[in-house]
Amino acid sequence: METIDTIKKLSFFSGLSTDHLEKIANLTLTRNYKKDMLIFLEGEPGEAFYFIKKGKVKVYRSYPDGREHIISILGEGDIFAEVTLFSNVSYPASASAYDDCVIGFVRNSDMEHLITETPSMALALIKVMSQKLIFAQQKIRDLTFADVFARTAAELIKLSEQYGEKQEAGTKITVEFTRQQLAELVGTTRETISRVISKFKKEKSICEDGNNIIITDIDKLMEWS
Repeated sequence: METIDTIKKLSFFSGLSTDHLEKIANLTLTRNYKKDMLIFLEGEPGEAFYFIKKGKVKVYRSYPDGREHIISILGEGDIFAEVTLFSNVSYPASASAYDDCVIGFVRNSDMEHLITETPSMALALIKVMSQKLIFAQQKIRDLTFADVFARTAAELIKLSEQYGEKQEAGTKITVEFTRQQLAELVGTTRETISRVISKFKKEKSICEDGNNIIITDIDKLMEWS
């Protein structure tokens, strides 16, 4: 059984009473995933929603030509696949372990039964799901209208806010990215992202430490985004 302390740290359940949190904890199951293990595949029946207890998760879509677009890299405390609640739909994207992680999950059928008994819980979940919808709309807008320099700068800034670690050189993004993975996150090609990174390095807004990016001048980066 999941502890209430873990559940109440999730923004998805913020504002719920201790009694509600205890009921959710009783429904929660946990699984361990090794790096690159598949959690669920796009198109499979949406049977549960998930939250990250430890590690990171990649949410992505694949295309017939082999291309992959990373929708987001999620970290501890994030919830995903909640869109399948109440909707009886398939998973709209795939999810895999970005590194070794521990994932909690609740079956939708169990959660839906609980929510029908607790209207206040339903309202709290609707608010969080609305915020997720706004994020998705912003992502679509950025992919449609922003050029690749602006999109890359915006993604790096967002990642630094989520996973940034202050160092003498600047803010290090603790998530490691290959050029291909960063290209998939931004929605472009590896060749293009290499040119963008070279430009940012030349103007000294970023530098690199292996597969980690360090933002050395966030003001310059923000000018692009």
